[in-house]
Amino acid sequence: MMGRSKAATNVLIRIATVDECVTIASVLKQAFLEYEPLYTAAAFAATTPTPDQIDERWNEGPVWVAVRKDKIVGTISAVPKISDLYVRSMAVLPSAAGQGIGGQLLAAIERFASDRHYKSLFLSTTPFLNEAIRLYERYGFQRSDEGPQDLFGTPLFTMIKLLVFS
Repeated sequence: MMGRSKAATNVLIRIATVDECVTIASVLKQAFLEYEPLYTAAAFAATTPTPDQIDERWNEGPVWVAVRKDKIVGTISAVPKISDLYVRSMAVLPSAAGQGIGGQLLAAIERFASDRHYKSLFLSTTPFLNEAIRLYERYGFQRSDEGPQDLFGTPLFTMIKLLVFS
């Protein structure tokens, strides 16, 4: 386990820049590629947006990247929804998986949400992303009956984390 901690400490989480859309799209595609057969074609396309689609998201909310040795190895983004923050497009390159990067991305988004006094974080995930679901649960997310239940024919469920302010 020491190797995992050390690897995670060599990662910088920072706000992405718009000129990184191509790399962010590539990270999303690589991270979800092994699961493509479990998605409908439309759902996979929505999960792995193109660089132009990512560029359009810039006005919707912040995008973060995880950088190790000057290479983007992960990403996450958020969309403010009145008093809550929607978490979307979290991905870590398969070559960097299992090194604590997903947790660092979630911690960054939670700091952002807490600093701005959002009441909760919420996200949608597919039931076959077992590692991601376990990570979300470790970080305090719980399954909810709230929708959506489906992404272009691929099953979804929502997970919510209530935030407490000190």
